[in-house]
Amino acid sequence: MDIVEPCEHRCLADLNLYDSSYCTRLATQAAAGRHLRVNSLEQVAAEVCLCEDEYSGWLLLQDLSRLQPVEMPYQVIALSEAEIRTRIATVISFAKAAMQQPNCYLWGGTVGPNYDCSGLMQAAFASIGIWLPRDAYQQEAFTQAVAIEAMIPGDLVFFGIAEKATHVGLYLGAGYYIHSSGQDVGRNGIGIDQLSTQGDAVSRLYYQQLRRAGRVVRSYEPSGFAVVYGGKPSCSADSPQRRGDRRGGEVI
Repeated sequence: MDIVEPCEHRCLADLNLYDSSYCTRLATQAAAGRHLRVNSLEQVAAEVCLCEDEYSGWLLLQDLSRLQPVEMPYQVIALSEAEIRTRIATVISFAKAAMQQPNCYLWGGTVGPNYDCSGLMQAAFASIGIWLPRDAYQQEAFTQAVAIEAMIPGDLVFFGIAEKATHVGLYLGAGYYIHSSGQDVGRNGIGIDQLSTQGDAVSRLYYQQLRRAGRVVRSYEPSGFAVVYGGKPSCSADSPQRRGDRRGGEVI
């Protein structure tokens, strides 16, 4: 096996990242084209950190051959809130198109056809060049709080317990949202549900756990990477490091 230098790499294929060096439980996925840094090597896995959202995980050593060192480091493309709004229709179209494909809920899934709730949101916004943090509770903290009655299509809807968000969906308008929900308490895949006590059993269950809504007004800016504003790069130095921690759990 070739020695991988501790530098930034590009994924040449879709890759699975695990939550420990045992590589038995999926933490997240990296679509082909994403950037990551290899932090350390152990017996069967490498600890890596994804550049776009600063999410850490473990990569099987055999998958190191699917990485390529990059000449141009990752750059954040900063869009204004107004620019993001012009692209929201594409975000919604992405989620609806994903729903039309045969799919099931996959814990840690961010690459189609199978997603978890926050993975679908991250992938949908990444399709327009906007990166969100990885997990539902991180996405809730990242978005601009919006009153439920003031939601507009493209806002995120958060569900969970008093302590934290454990589930997220994408608001479509007229009281409906699209999300990937699990087999035990959901639809085992992507579906559209209603924010109402009058919906079916799944809609009612999630409505009981409704926390708040949030609006995406910027792209996540990882620390230490150049940010391009209108074509002029600057350096982002004040973004907090976020490590992936899925132990708190998203509802499945």
